[in-house]
Amino acid sequence: MHNVARKLGAVLAAAWRQRNYCAAGSVRASMKIAMAMMDEPISAHGSRHSGVGAAIGRLSVTLILAAAAGYAAGAEFDCIIEPKQVIELRSPLEGLIDRVNVDRGDFVKKGQEVAVLDTSVEQIQAAIAKQRSQMEGAVTAGKARVQFSASKAQRIEELHRDKFMSAQARDEAATEKALAEAELKDASDNRLLAKLEYQRQQEIIRLKTIRSPIDGVVTERILHPGEFAEAGVGRKPLMKLAEIDVLHVEVLLPVEAYGKVQRGQSVEVLPEVPAGAHLRATVKVVDTVLDAASGTFGVRLELPNKERKIPAGIRCKASFPSIVAGERRVPPPAVPPPAKGAAQSRPAR
Repeated sequence: MHNVARKLGAVLAAAWRQRNYCAAGSVRASMKIAMAMMDEPISAHGSRHSGVGAAIGRLSVTLILAAAAGYAAGAEFDCIIEPKQVIELRSPLEGLIDRVNVDRGDFVKKGQEVAVLDTSVEQIQAAIAKQRSQMEGAVTAGKARVQFSASKAQRIEELHRDKFMSAQARDEAATEKALAEAELKDASDNRLLAKLEYQRQQEIIRLKTIRSPIDGVVTERILHPGEFAEAGVGRKPLMKLAEIDVLHVEVLLPVEAYGKVQRGQSVEVLPEVPAGAHLRATVKVVDTVLDAASGTFGVRLELPNKERKIPAGIRCKASFPSIVAGERRVPPPAVPPPAKGAAQSRPAR
């Protein structure tokens, strides 16, 4: 039985070495040792212990293969699949909600109209500004006044040269002409301001038409028609949108893995739903500031989801091929002591 314990200890030590050194040559060498144990007699009792030797050999093969397989596989870490971004959609202007065109669970396209605020007042103001911008009466009158005053000033200037008109009359005619030109300029400016006011009202109407800034899905509808939409941070949003065409996978890794994960690296992701799916994600962010309290750092993966078959907000497992499972070394298993009554060698005197 002493030989049995010795060989069992050798099997455990070989398996432990194989756990730490998984090169293909080491695997084959350990396998040869294990196969030799199956054929080697353990004691002189022959048949009585031959079954024990075969069992030890089979145990060694199992331990070595299990250790090699566990070492070669990439380490798996818990992760969470989240939307690429979640947006709280608010109105840039205050106003009464006229209609909401989408509901929870609806998919929206970028630029799609999702809600409209009441714009009846702005529509009237825009119509007034447009009409003012097209009014030509003041401009036409100003042009006629300028033309008349110019002709009058020219006649008075000629009469003044012939000593038939005084200098005061000449100056009054010139001033009248200048005032007429100023009034024409003022009429033209008012027409231009009316055009700008019309554009301003059109822009207000555009801002009161809320459009989706992303391709995504409506996760929550908060306000409804008839309610008052408030502008500003901290106010109630109209709805929440989530972009899920590309998903983010958030993983926390131990500090021992720092430096072994690089941007652009491919990582296998196993989500809870759909069950049994094996997906490939790409490392996009590796935190450079570690959390000393937990001894971890964050890694973000990017997971394509064009067909939207993968839901967001689920747990998953991420397998990193560059991080080997069980890299933290622990003391090797101790060799079991020999059974009671077994012969023990004594040092020579």
